[in-house]
Amino acid sequence: MTLTVEPLLALKAPGVRRWYLAYSGGADSHALLHLAAVHRRALPSLEAVHVDHALQPVARDWARHCERTCRQLDIPSRVIRVMAHPEPGESPEAAARRARYDAFRRLLGPDEALLTAHHRDDQAETLLLMLLRGSGPRGLAAMPAAAPLGRGMLLRPLLDFDRQQILAYARDHALEWVEDPSNARTDFDRNYLRHRLMPLLRQRWPAAGRTLARCARHCAQAAELLEELAAMDLEQARGSRPASLSIPALVSLSEARRRNLLRHWLGEIGLPTPDTGRLERILTEMVAAARDARPLIGWPGGEVRRHRQQLYALIPRPDPD
Repeated sequence: MTLTVEPLLALKAPGVRRWYLAYSGGADSHALLHLAAVHRRALPSLEAVHVDHALQPVARDWARHCERTCRQLDIPSRVIRVMAHPEPGESPEAAARRARYDAFRRLLGPDEALLTAHHRDDQAETLLLMLLRGSGPRGLAAMPAAAPLGRGMLLRPLLDFDRQQILAYARDHALEWVEDPSNARTDFDRNYLRHRLMPLLRQRWPAAGRTLARCARHCAQAAELLEELAAMDLEQARGSRPASLSIPALVSLSEARRRNLLRHWLGEIGLPTPDTGRLERILTEMVAAARDARPLIGWPGGEVRRHRQQLYALIPRPDPD
């Protein structure tokens, strides 16, 4: 299948008046940028966005390359510079991704969308990473074609194309792109999968990338069903105050539905999901605590407290001076 504009047009979200395109300068995003430029009438108000993470000595050169390419294609562009300092226990690649998407969230307005060049091989790698981290259906759904991002939307129009198809398009159109040397470092998890594991899988199963991407779509459908079930359960289990949950209603559900409801409830409030151990403690220690007890279970970015027969989800408060 040749790289075409149809998937890009199919993802056009209603009401979007402004389009941004995440342009790193690499082959994938350059191919998407070129495709959008050729069909610019379908994407009015298109602007390329390059994020400079300041992690490479040549980062400024890459930014200038991106600006020069956009001028040649007559597409407006901007460079956003971020500081990607890893948090304790966070890898440099995860820190860079977090800083990049934080910048995109701040950029997008309520009627704006961001296009990224993620493709089928990225999807397969993400699924494998999530499997190795023990993720459930939500994590194994990997990357959706469309998802909310900040006040706007994130769209991935190239998920049905693999890396070789995108490279073929780039070569056919004589595109010039930059190569990030860190992409060859196999001490990064994703690069290890890309350069070591995926070639072995394809030797035995040539369609491994396509099959793994299909698995991610099945997991996405399962996750959607779980969300619908959790939303129905939450309507029956809401407490008497905002961000509260009725313990009697919670314990009336099966164990699997309790866990599903807790994850959905915390996500609706906007708190990060706790790890499996803390989630189990909420369902056991906290729910079974004495009526007059005031237990607390916290994790980075969130905490749950109990008062009488209700659970309360909160953003952790700083310790008093």
